[in-house]
Amino acid sequence: MIKKDQKDLTDLEYLVKQQDGTEPPFQNEYWNHFEKGVYVDKLSGKPLFTSNDKFESDCGWPSFSKAIDDQEIIELVDKSFGMLRTEVRSEGSNSHLVHVFNDGPKDRGGLRYCINSAAI
Repeated sequence: MIKKDQKDLTDLEYLVKQQDGTEPPFQNEYWNHFEKGVYVDKLSGKPLFTSNDKFESDCGWPSFSKAIDDQEIIELVDKSFGMLRTEVRSEGSNSHLVHVFNDGPKDRGGLRYCINSAAI
């Protein structure tokens, strides 16, 4: 279900999308989900990722090699928790998705978009 209004988000969805939180690894809806389909932003409803680009990374969260449309993704420098990472946000709702790393499959471009299930 696509949630169009912040007040319709669950507590976990709000924590992830609006407060830049992270859900527990291996305890979320899509980390081990490989059915065909499209993953959309829960607030804007815009398509972000497809199952064709999803891969198993053993990190505990859904991982994708690329976004459907780079214009729907905002990447920002994240220096929280003493680390240097790249935060990924949805352009359509300007909400937190999680991070992108450069340790993805080389044959798929080398990126790993590590995404909270609660965000999609």
